[in-house]
Amino acid sequence: MKSSRMKSFNYAIGMFGTSIPINLLKTFAASFYIKDLGLITAAQWASVLFIYTFIDAIDNPVYGYLSDRTRTKWGRRKPWLVIGTPLLVLGLIAFYTPASFLSGKSALAWVMLFYIFTGTLDSVINANYSALFPELFPDDDSRAKTNAMRQAFQLVAMIISIALTPLIADKLGFSMTSIVYGVLGGAVILYMALTSPEKPIEPDEKKPQLWDSIKSLVTNWKFWIAGFANAFYSATMSLVLAALPFYAEYTLGISSLQQTILFATVLLIAIGSVAIWAALVRKYSLMPVWRAALIALTLSFIPLYFANTFILAIICSALVGFGFAGVITTMDLIHAKIMDEDRLKHDVRREGIISNALGFMNRLNGLFTSLAFLLITKFFGFVSGDEPGPQPDQASLFLLTVFPLILSAISVIFAFILKFPDVKAGSPEIANIETLE
Repeated sequence: MKSSRMKSFNYAIGMFGTSIPINLLKTFAASFYIKDLGLITAAQWASVLFIYTFIDAIDNPVYGYLSDRTRTKWGRRKPWLVIGTPLLVLGLIAFYTPASFLSGKSALAWVMLFYIFTGTLDSVINANYSALFPELFPDDDSRAKTNAMRQAFQLVAMIISIALTPLIADKLGFSMTSIVYGVLGGAVILYMALTSPEKPIEPDEKKPQLWDSIKSLVTNWKFWIAGFANAFYSATMSLVLAALPFYAEYTLGISSLQQTILFATVLLIAIGSVAIWAALVRKYSLMPVWRAALIALTLSFIPLYFANTFILAIICSALVGFGFAGVITTMDLIHAKIMDEDRLKHDVRREGIISNALGFMNRLNGLFTSLAFLLITKFFGFVSGDEPGPQPDQASLFLLTVFPLILSAISVIFAFILKFPDVKAGSPEIANIETLE
């Protein structure tokens, strides 16, 4: 039992490490360069996201294919994790430490280069990390327990890298903050990689073939539906995170300390809610609870639109945290089912390809977040921190509530289309998710 708990802990804490760098990048990148430094405009930032999306779409399947075919004495995933982690840290630090001479096109080039570089390394690390999940934990019971633990670690990481960042960055600056977060996150990722032994590769085990893998994914309608559901959900939360600093300044007009209180409250609610959603999965099974979580997230944006004071923002944002907790508690279990069905049908292990392919679908969120930043310029005249336009408060609300509501609603539609064999609550196949201790 003790070794089982340590195995779950060693793997689950990896989510803490992977979350800290990418949360800092995705949450504060736009506000840092648009609002704080004024080096690029909202339209230029939209172009960065647009280009990054297509680059990520190309490289994700390649990384997965190479990972699945990797054969070393350290395993398939560990070399990618150990080599990619320090590069991720360096990219994050470079992004938040712009050269003093930057302006105009050189500033845009710097932002684009290091955002794409850091984001790509995050794709490599997360795809290999996710590919380990169904391999290390082959049954629903161990998956559910481990996933609940790693989502709790993710939320703790979000408290540090999102809620505390306004205060920390005020004291240290974003350059030093990126160093601290990068080293902390990188150390945890390496710990996970070195303490999570992979399943040994059998001498006669088949290597996945590129075109066969592509063909099986292209013809797997469950992959596409789950992928689009995740893509629209991911776009929802990416936009929410990017919009929070704008909402705090232009809609609420609150201090750094109040921003930290607001963000921390939401995430603490989410941590507590993971146990609630886990209990619901145990009682009612995975699919209906996953759909209910997406619906709860979607509806939470309606009251948040009308929250124009600090207290109301805390109350209404807590509803977002509740729905968010439900989705992260269930989404990875949906992906694991896709991988399981593919392995059973084709008798080949290609978790890396599928994980990266799902990651590619996830990265489509860049198209939608890019569009949102273009629209605030068109609709509200928001250009940058120096030119916020006549309605920066409405522009912020659009980013935080209106567009995310639309994206989340589309995710709900895909969730109702996806079907797996119905398993009743209480059967051995249902994950025995326990409340977090």
